[in-house]
Amino acid sequence: MALGIGASRLAGLGRETVASRLLGNTAAGDAFAVAMRIPNMLQNLLGEGVLSASFVPVYSRLLDEATDEGGDAADPGRVAGAVAAALMTVVGLAVALIVTLARPITFVLAPGLEGDRFELAVSLVRITALGTGFAVLSAWCLGVLNSHRRFFVSYAAPVLWNAVQVGALVVAWILAFDLDGVARALAWGVAGGGLAQLLVQLPLAVRLARGLRLRWMRDHSGLSEIRRRFGPAVLGRGVVQVSAYVDLMLASLLATGAVAALYRAQILYMLPVSLFAMSVAAAELPEMSRLANDPAALAARSRAAMHRVAFWMLLAAAVYAAAGDLIVSLLFEGGVFESADTVLVWFVIAAYALGLPATGVSRVLQNACYARGDTAGPARIATVRVVVAAAVGTVVMFPLDRIVVGSDGLVGAADALGLAWALPAAERALDDVVRLGAVGLAVGSAVAAWTEIALLSRRFGFPEAVRSALRAPAAAAAVSFAATAALKLLVDGWPSILSAPLVGGAAVLVYALVAFRSGIPEADLLLQPLRKALWTSRD
Repeated sequence: MALGIGASRLAGLGRETVASRLLGNTAAGDAFAVAMRIPNMLQNLLGEGVLSASFVPVYSRLLDEATDEGGDAADPGRVAGAVAAALMTVVGLAVALIVTLARPITFVLAPGLEGDRFELAVSLVRITALGTGFAVLSAWCLGVLNSHRRFFVSYAAPVLWNAVQVGALVVAWILAFDLDGVARALAWGVAGGGLAQLLVQLPLAVRLARGLRLRWMRDHSGLSEIRRRFGPAVLGRGVVQVSAYVDLMLASLLATGAVAALYRAQILYMLPVSLFAMSVAAAELPEMSRLANDPAALAARSRAAMHRVAFWMLLAAAVYAAAGDLIVSLLFEGGVFESADTVLVWFVIAAYALGLPATGVSRVLQNACYARGDTAGPARIATVRVVVAAAVGTVVMFPLDRIVVGSDGLVGAADALGLAWALPAAERALDDVVRLGAVGLAVGSAVAAWTEIALLSRRFGFPEAVRSALRAPAAAAAVSFAATAALKLLVDGWPSILSAPLVGGAAVLVYALVAFRSGIPEADLLLQPLRKALWTSRD
């Protein structure tokens, strides 16, 4: 699973490396970011998260029952077919609704967009909605494959999604499209890539789900349980979606480039979340579901998963906070993406990094709740997270939007503490001015992440286990951060293609050594390649 997710995320970084140079943090970049956020509602409400909470636990249990003597081998397939039929109906109607009402939806959710930027966003929303619909159906394939312990294909499938988008960008570059044309080409790449992602998973999913029939069913106990879990799960994901839309609405009120900067920073933010948190949580969910009637075993498995996730997330947080500028420069800087844009995205990802450990461990706790049949609790806690993120983000973002990033990559003096609240519309629309307002929304997200994990740990019943998982690698993260910051001073002025790998590699090595000396077993995974290399050189 980690290999598949890693491949897909690296492909996503490759896509953004190309896209940032052709779109950057421009008005067209803002419009495309809006077009990716709005249809994403379907994927968040009906995709992997909801199916993991409702469909996967029930389907996994039915598979186990079917292998017992006297079990009906076709029963899981019939349930999977009924879920697929319902999902196809809902997704088809939802995509049609978004395409039809794209203009009012964009106006409500991105009120800060005006003129050509608004019109471009509307047209892009209609295109990307098609790709998001295919992505939701892909989530059904992922649920089937995960339940059968087939992880690689489903998590590597987004490589195709990214590859099609890169192809669209290359065509736009060869044909010398303007910024709006590049954004439209990329949107069609999203639609075509979504279809490719679905088609590569579908044959294997159909073959594994024996007895699959695309027909509605009502009188089945498994479907009744799925429906019972589905409502609270949708509510929980809906709350998360509300949070994303609140961020979108607030970011659209900031200076030009804020929406695109958030979008780009979130790509980096989601890399460790997907690779280390979601992969562990998704792999553990079917197994946790099978332990739902054994609280002690479920708790033990949850503790082990939290320790694994916390180790990797604290490493990612240290690297992003200390060396995020080198990473952003290496991946995105060039073309219309300038050094000031690098500073903005670095500050945003550094603020997000403060909440990375809490976000990762929360994924494990949420799945532990889902395994016990508790989908309502995480939904209520997610509501609190949304309120906290919006409140903190709103208070912080407008003062930060009055701080300007200079052309030399440093933060220039500005009236950050002035009496005025939001910037005037004319000043917000300047394409050549980079401001730090988007950092405020990332700060709100980090505060909300720690609020969520505190509430989840109480609900699950062992806050001390959460503190233990985070406490052990925290010292290693602090030492790694300090060492990385010091090394950056030595390589100042080096090309990012040299300095980023050097500093990043040193940060990982220092973290692994300190963690290993602290007795953290996961550190051995990082040190094994070094040991093998040393032994090989001695031989």
